[in-house]
Order: sequence, then structure tokens, then C-alpha cells
Amino acid sequence: MSRRVLVVGDVMTDIIVLPEGGMVKGSDRRAQVRSRPGGSGANQAVWLGAMEADVLFAARVGAADRMGYENYFRGFGVVAVLAGDKDLPSGVLVTIVDPDGERSFFTDRGANLNLNGQDLPENLLDDVGLVLVSGYSFFADGPRAAVMDLFAAAKARGIALAVDPASVGFLTEIGTSNFVGWTAGADWLFANHSEAEALCGAVDLEQQMRLLGEHYRTVVIKRGAQGAAVGGRDGVRMIQAAPRVNVVDSTGAGDAFAAGLLAAHLDGQPLAMALEAGIAAGAKAVQSIGGQPG
Repeated sequence: MSRRVLVVGDVMTDIIVLPEGGMVKGSDRRAQVRSRPGGSGANQAVWLGAMEADVLFAARVGAADRMGYENYFRGFGVVAVLAGDKDLPSGVLVTIVDPDGERSFFTDRGANLNLNGQDLPENLLDDVGLVLVSGYSFFADGPRAAVMDLFAAAKARGIALAVDPASVGFLTEIGTSNFVGWTAGADWLFANHSEAEALCGAVDLEQQMRLLGEHYRTVVIKRGAQGAAVGGRDGVRMIQAAPRVNVVDSTGAGDAFAAGLLAAHLDGQPLAMALEAGIAAGAKAVQSIGGQPG
């Protein structure tokens, strides 16, 4: 199997707000405000590149930003195949980080909403061993159609598929049964506990594995500070705990986790070691501001 990964997903500018307390409606609150490159797909691609994986990244950005983003990704060893949108600017995400590291988001996906089939030609699949798609690409009609065509072409070539639901809020909005229908048959599902519950209706980890395993070959459930679990239709196969670290910002931790696990998997490491690598990457991510390695 080829070790090259094709990542498809959003490119965003993350505006990260760390207030010194609760919001004061109609007035001020001191805060740290930082701007960082972000987007679930972009985060995954950059983490993969930082781990020296062979990675392509396909996305859509504002035309004025295209060259700058290509140079940025190149600095992490990522080959970025970016379409430039003349009508919409690059996406922006405002993240409000609570004192415990939990986040709330305000999202303007901008040019990402215009991702289309011309942006994802089939030749992107040449020499690719795995396609990783952020769930955000399924939350709007145009990007979803383009990604589903790419999925079909990848399946025809015997290329492994991985999907990350990305947002429980958007999953609920578009219908979880719809999302499962669009992505069923993927080789990997990366979901956090809330996304897994939304997708299958079960709270119990063992039940989640069995139910989701009916649709996805390998199910990976991210459990935050509790680590992560891997399983499938036969239930939980392994659970690993996460190290205790100082959580500064959990933005992008799940993206780092998926990149770490898949990079190790494609490098031929056994699943237990790949899971450990994913957890280590997620733990590293939460110790600094932003969703990408510095």
C-alpha cells in the first residue's frame, strides 16, 4: 500500500480568544486574542507533514490568499493543491476558549463552501494509499457532491478511506442518518464521544463501537482526557489512556490525533502503537494555542 495520504478539507484562519473570565454582555472583558492558520483538513495535513508523512492537501481558498497558503503548507512538507475562489474570501473561525480548555466556535466557511469537482480531479488519487476527509466537506451540497465522487473513484481503485465527522452541531443540523449514508463503507471513522453518540444514538462505548462498526471497518473514538478507543462491529478492541498534561487550548487536538495514528499506521506500525502515537500527538496539541504545530 502506498504511504501517500490525500487530505480534503477546510482551510480557515482561526481567531482564538482566551478571555480572563466569563463574557460581560454589553461591555468589555480582557482577553488574549491570537490569529492562527486553521481548518480541520488543514490541521490534519500540517500535522501529517510535520510527522514526515507523504501528504497532499486539496482545498479551496480566497484567490488573494492562494499563493501565501501554498507557501505556508510547503513549509510543513505538504503539497497543497488549492483552488482560488474569486467570489468568496478564505474561511474564518472564531474560537472562544473556556478556562478549562473547552471551546465554542463561530464559523464563516467562506471559499470552502464552493469546493467542487474541478477542485478534486481523479488524478489526485494517483499513488495515494489513503484519503482522509473532514466532515465539514459533507455539510454543504457542492463540497459533498465533489467529495462523494472522489470517494467513489477511490473505492474503485481500492484506496482506503477515512472520515472525521468534525462537528456534532453540523451533524445534527444535516441529519446524522444522512451523514452515515454518505460515508458508510469508509475504512476508518474518527469520532469524539459526542459525535459517536449523535451518529448511533448510544452512550455506552461498547454499544457505540458495535453500532458504528456496522458501517465503518475500523471505528476510533476520541475520549479527550481519557484517551481513545479502537474497535468495530465486534466491539471495543483496545483502549489507551491519555497522559496528564496542562491543557492550554484543545483546538485541533482531534486532528493531531488522527494524523498521528494514520502516520504510524501507514508507516507499518501495529494498531496499538499507532493508537499510542495518535494520543501522543493529541496531547502535544493541547499544550499550545492553535490547531497546528508551531
